[in-house]
Amino acid sequence: MQTNFSKTQLSDPNIADANDILRSCVHCGFCNATCPTYDLVSDELDGPRGRIYLIKDMLEQDRLASKTDVHHIDRCLSCLSCMTTCPSGVNYKHLLDHGRRHIEETYSRKFIDQTFRTFLGHVLPNSKLFKYLKFTAIMARPFARILPERLRKPILLVSNRRQKGKVVTPMIYKADGARKYRVILLTGCVQDILEPSINQATIRILNRHGCEVLVHPEEECCGSVNQNLGQQNRAISLIKANVARWSEIDKAARLDGIIVNASGCGSILKDYGFLLRNDQQISKEAGKGSKLACDITEFFKRIGLNETLVPGNLRVAYQSPCSMQHGQKVDRQPIGLLSACGFKVVEPKDRHLCCGSAGTYNILQSEIAEKLKERKIEALSELSPDIVASGNIGCIMQLSQAGGREMQHPIVHTVELLDWATGGPKPKLLDGVTLRVS
Repeated sequence: MQTNFSKTQLSDPNIADANDILRSCVHCGFCNATCPTYDLVSDELDGPRGRIYLIKDMLEQDRLASKTDVHHIDRCLSCLSCMTTCPSGVNYKHLLDHGRRHIEETYSRKFIDQTFRTFLGHVLPNSKLFKYLKFTAIMARPFARILPERLRKPILLVSNRRQKGKVVTPMIYKADGARKYRVILLTGCVQDILEPSINQATIRILNRHGCEVLVHPEEECCGSVNQNLGQQNRAISLIKANVARWSEIDKAARLDGIIVNASGCGSILKDYGFLLRNDQQISKEAGKGSKLACDITEFFKRIGLNETLVPGNLRVAYQSPCSMQHGQKVDRQPIGLLSACGFKVVEPKDRHLCCGSAGTYNILQSEIAEKLKERKIEALSELSPDIVASGNIGCIMQLSQAGGREMQHPIVHTVELLDWATGGPKPKLLDGVTLRVS
């Protein structure tokens, strides 16, 4: 793609990066074929190629973002299926970040829209505030049907998970037996409140495999919520705090990994090196942090699972989160581990398409998100599974939420099944599932 940025514009590292990305695009349109929103809407501007043109025009002309720009770019899921498809290696993710930052800096949204986005960007990354939000949502749930869609959706999403308290205490969890590895576990701002069993299972299975697990008392949000909302200054502030903290820990005693069990968090952690590439004071440490970051299934694929206790020939439909298969390129590892544990793993048709969760997307773009959720549930249900497994709390919430069509099969995190199969307790959601003992 031909670009016409001035020398002055190109002196900005972000514009220079956007220019390189734009020039790698050859207009082929393969990206549209795997884009969920283009598939639903059939509008060129609601596909990656159309959005690339919009971002190019905004940045190249150095103009204010228009209502059209915002409408179509806001409707992007950030699922990154287009990047998996693209034969030219166009880094749409980074280009989208540049576009969203430009919108945040130059576009005046309606007061209620801006207030709501600011609220999400402030509350979701703060686990203490989110805990109060969850309590409020549970209290408001009986009245959800009479509330505006903007409020009804988050209330139903948050109040549908009824676990109490923050069960993962910040501390060092000692390895069972001799210590082989030393890792940090990123517990997640939302996940730790909504589904603490995921972090419990993660710590148990890591400890059984000789891992000392550190849960830091001053853990910050990974920054993904703010980054996807275009609130980059806030995101960078959180990212720097994490990098500085992890660097100190690593210097004191070498780390073998920064473990993530929420794929949306993992996707941005692996991008820390790029996001802080121009910060001379911390860029090296950020790059090291990105290399240490790994999904829990990625880590176990590397170190191997202990002898497994096969819990029966259960049929598991695996829902691969977009941030994992497209963002992190961690695709076959979870399936391989589940299969090795004795589960019969099946995958839905159009497995590359998003379920509609996508961070705050199912709140801000609920109409499209609901259609994608219904498609995904239908595809998973056609497999007649005993269990549905996913590696991201956002997908789990989206597919098991109240309101509209709901998943009729229990959906749990992949690590909960791996923990169970290697000696941990059976996930509570599976109490009613009958084992198919072969």
